[in-house]
Amino acid sequence: MKEYPQYHNYDLAPSKPVTGCDGEAFAGYDAILTEVRRCLDERAPGYAQGTGRAVVVCDLYPGVNKQEVLAAFSSLSPQLVIDSDACALSEEELNQLFAYDLTDDRVFGVMTGKKLEHCFDAGRMEQAKGQVQSAQGLVLVIGVGASFIAQGDVLLYFDLERWEIQLRYRAGMPNWNCTNYDAPILTKYKRGFFVEWRLADRHKKDLFHRFDYIVDTNAPNAPAMITRRTFWQAMEQMSCQPFRAVPYFDPGVWGGQWMKQVFGLDPQAKNYAWSFDGVPEENALHLRFGDVLMRLPCIDLVFCRPHQLLGEHVHARFGAEFPIRFDLLDTMEGENLSLQVHPLTEYIQENFHMHYTQDESYYILDAAEEDTYVYLGLKEGVDPQEMIAALKRAETGAEPFDAERFVNKVPVKKHDHVLIPAGTVHCSGKNTMVLEISATPYIFTFKLWDWGRLGLDGLPRPIHIEHGRHNIQWDRDTAWVYSNLVGQQEIVAEEPGVLVERTGLHQREFIDTHRYTFSQPVTIHTGDSVNVLNLIEGSEATVSSPTGAFAPYTVHYAETFIVPAAVGTYQITPGLPDGSGAKEAAVICARVRD
Repeated sequence: MKEYPQYHNYDLAPSKPVTGCDGEAFAGYDAILTEVRRCLDERAPGYAQGTGRAVVVCDLYPGVNKQEVLAAFSSLSPQLVIDSDACALSEEELNQLFAYDLTDDRVFGVMTGKKLEHCFDAGRMEQAKGQVQSAQGLVLVIGVGASFIAQGDVLLYFDLERWEIQLRYRAGMPNWNCTNYDAPILTKYKRGFFVEWRLADRHKKDLFHRFDYIVDTNAPNAPAMITRRTFWQAMEQMSCQPFRAVPYFDPGVWGGQWMKQVFGLDPQAKNYAWSFDGVPEENALHLRFGDVLMRLPCIDLVFCRPHQLLGEHVHARFGAEFPIRFDLLDTMEGENLSLQVHPLTEYIQENFHMHYTQDESYYILDAAEEDTYVYLGLKEGVDPQEMIAALKRAETGAEPFDAERFVNKVPVKKHDHVLIPAGTVHCSGKNTMVLEISATPYIFTFKLWDWGRLGLDGLPRPIHIEHGRHNIQWDRDTAWVYSNLVGQQEIVAEEPGVLVERTGLHQREFIDTHRYTFSQPVTIHTGDSVNVLNLIEGSEATVSSPTGAFAPYTVHYAETFIVPAAVGTYQITPGLPDGSGAKEAAVICARVRD
């Protein structure tokens, strides 16, 4: 196996301390239940002696292990347990309700505009509410949407990150109120992405000012809990300082060996294809409250502090949605990615109800010394009908698609930045380590040709030639590609020890990127936009505040980190806070154009 440069300091589980919240974080069910009992004694005295009623509500994000929570909370000895899921529509009724959103496609659905309350039977909900009102003693209401039945004397919200949900799908967990245990992962993920997570997030946002406690349920039988006050304190602190999300890694049919070595991943794994290291919609935050470590979906921060995190002009355009994505694509000693194209803005709006599309770019973090390339744009004089016909023949297995006959094969080297506005045919070739900088709607990739491969599930990977046909920009030929997408960097500023270059993106793309190469402290201003950065050279660097507004923060090679818009001015210095370590470094910084 080839050896790649290694610093052995990539942090696989970054965490941030939250201060000022002593005594308001709890680890394990014993501590959680002790706190719930204390709160009940304060708010509903006498219920234990049968002289009144106390109601505990456990509202769950879809995918939380309800049986685990129910088993733990049964130690409260409730006189009545109401399962909100029993009030939901049947699986068949839910399928009918979401038929338009789910479509017949293996991959793509339509972003649902419905709300979680639409998923419940009104009669059964009223009956459950009546049961609560007439009960005596302790009542436990548990399940997805449990707070629709009662606010309760104590309301707990049980949260879960999406990567953990995906792992549970793979282990056999069905979708919410479904029996699709053995359904393909793509089927479960599609229902989660287009329907369940949208419903649950809208409901969760409504609960942020109502719950008494929020519970991390990512680790089986090892929950952590904080109070609402502590949650908001954490969100406030995180929105005013640099931080990293918790990365995750996944294999793929084209995956490589670079991340395995450089990041110290499982050496027995066949490969790693993806790393999601800067995707708040998918990643989690590790927060430390004294001795209690809590894992919360990073999207919670976006929902709770959008103005501070995103910036005013970004929030005005995108709402409480994180628009920039950094991820890694490893084909070192691997294979080509699938040949693909992303939808144009009007196409994604009209067909999938998304209001912006996946413009992107490939920053070449590393590459083999020779014969490295990306497929990008079309060759001169390509006939659209001829290319589509060739793709369709390849899809049937009649003959392989001759990509090099139709698509440019552009040589690349380390630190090149290739721009890929939506509508451009593209893919990364083998033996590249790509830092993909893009807009966030990452699921909308129309594969045109996958080199005849099967997926890891043994099935042919989905191909979407019809979608692609409507989006390929046929005038993006060789001349256009080299004039607009390749070699676009320009020097913005240069002084002793600091070089600033603008590397993109294309004028059709809302993201702007700058590369800072420095041996002296470099000062950056967020520009009223969230900044997403990656340390592309140097073993480590320190991010600090000129005014001491936050503690110095150390990042390591190839780590993605986020600087909220509210930070304003910040500095990055090579090496560690004590001056040791790297003497030179470089970062790539992305922000939303003003």
